[in-house]
Amino acid sequence: MKKILSIKALPVFLFLSAAHFCLAQNLDSIAVVSAKWEKQRIAPKTTLVIHHFKEKNLFSANQNISYVEVKNNRKAVGFDIGYEVKELKTTATFGKENNAIAAVNGTFFDVKNGGSVDFIKVDGKEITQNRLEKNNKRAMHQQAAVVISKGKLSLKKWDGSEKWENNLQEEDIMLSGPLLSLNSKDEALDSVPFNTLRHPRSAIGIKPNGNVILLTIDGRNDNSAGVNLFELTKIMRWLGCTSAINLDGGGSTTLWINTMPENGVINYPADNKKWDHEGSRKVANVILIKHTKK
Repeated sequence: MKKILSIKALPVFLFLSAAHFCLAQNLDSIAVVSAKWEKQRIAPKTTLVIHHFKEKNLFSANQNISYVEVKNNRKAVGFDIGYEVKELKTTATFGKENNAIAAVNGTFFDVKNGGSVDFIKVDGKEITQNRLEKNNKRAMHQQAAVVISKGKLSLKKWDGSEKWENNLQEEDIMLSGPLLSLNSKDEALDSVPFNTLRHPRSAIGIKPNGNVILLTIDGRNDNSAGVNLFELTKIMRWLGCTSAINLDGGGSTTLWINTMPENGVINYPADNKKWDHEGSRKVANVILIKHTKK
């Protein structure tokens, strides 16, 4: 006969469960903060940072994290948006064609027909408008924006108005999301599968000193499980970011650097279902790091 947990035992059971949860959280944060991150300077004020958690010691799984950190100094390097209205290209191709230092895949796009499904403006010109959902509501990746002004990047949150993005003053704008955190406050995330299931992820984070990181986490492989958006929010916070936004992920997740081997691809894109650097999916847009014009 199965034993039934008595009501009297519930407080102890709940206490132990909460204690176990807190311990796991502490171990995960310690794993990130104390990891021996491999660092390499790739350009002025720009550093590549990599670590492979190989002992299932991050969220009880293997994880491979790669990111580029840019110091808040647009006199040396700055950010830009690369895009195509119809044609799809790999992140590496976008990077090379734009003479970039580094690139990460951007926002969500039409896999069949090309082009972003989210609002994009470049050099003051509106390139694409949001494709709203069937109920005429915004998708969760249309409720925040990556904005760039004179090469400097920041994040903004939708204010609820219909033409919010059209009224933003920055010359370069890319809607994406969900927004994970803003000014040290985590955003509320729904418990939909997109948020709760583990996948390869791409993200942008901003630190209090203004430094920006472009980050990828690999997934769909025994070497790296990928993360859900709740886990991604924590990682960005543990890396020191007080604001962060999710980009398109899955097979699109790619981090490219111009001076690196393997065609410049740093992470292990999942689109070919192999643990190599060859599985980059063709995308419609990217975020670029470029040398600023003197």
